[in-house]
Amino acid sequence: MHKKFTLLLIWLALGLSLPSQAQSAAPTTEQPLPFSTAPAGAAAYTFRFSEPEDFYLQTLRDRYGLEAIAAAENTTLGKVKALSLWVHNRLTHDGRIASTKTDPMEILDDALRGKSVQCVEYGRVMAAVLTAMGMPARPLFLKAPDADKRGSAGGHVLTEVWLEEYQKWALVDSQWDVLPILNGAPLSAVELQHALAKKATGLSGETSTDAKIKFYYRWLQPYLYYFDTPLDNRYGVKTSTASLMLTPIGAKKLTVFQRTTRLIGMRYTNSTAVFYPNPLETHQAQEPSSAGE
Repeated sequence: MHKKFTLLLIWLALGLSLPSQAQSAAPTTEQPLPFSTAPAGAAAYTFRFSEPEDFYLQTLRDRYGLEAIAAAENTTLGKVKALSLWVHNRLTHDGRIASTKTDPMEILDDALRGKSVQCVEYGRVMAAVLTAMGMPARPLFLKAPDADKRGSAGGHVLTEVWLEEYQKWALVDSQWDVLPILNGAPLSAVELQHALAKKATGLSGETSTDAKIKFYYRWLQPYLYYFDTPLDNRYGVKTSTASLMLTPIGAKKLTVFQRTTRLIGMRYTNSTAVFYPNPLETHQAQEPSSAGE
């Protein structure tokens, strides 16, 4: 007993932390991640989206006949599924080859010339296609808890779209052609993470391909930890490079991706209210003053 007490005094004298069991552990993807639902506060983040009538999106819509692709569908979900299948079939995935293009039409033009893409290009093209069809959308970057330490495979990119009839954001992954569904309703990325962690009954997925939904969810779940998206999602104009990352309460701020890529221009929040605003109301989400600290 005396020896243990002496060791403890030496430990504290050196200014060391107490053993890990005295510290709170960071949340894991195996449990529903904790986030704040705090409403608007002092600081503000402005989300910006192009209007469907903007020249760039009109050109995209006309050049690729997007209206005809979705014309046979009577529901919003049906249109999202039809457009997801179109993007899925239009692009060819090759995770070994990084594209230098970020412009959706340039990516599609390269695809016509036989160039392959990574997941990020699916996310960017799908977001532009949906926005062109009147559904505000954004690429969503998922990152694993240890994405800063991995040399590769640290994350995945897909798309979230605002569905007005549901008054919510919904995830769609056009690389896999999967739209997550829980008891008939589409899910955001955070809602999908919670559903997977809880092993929710009624969790399924819509697809028009031979995608194996259960396999896809097992593959995706480790990436559902950090969520970030551009604040400026306009096309055909000069845009800001700032992004907003939704970080679980108790998790560290992720500032590096895959060891070498610094996340420059990243803002941070713990609040789902900040990360998931209604883009048709104000295009603005406000940050509680204590979030992300």
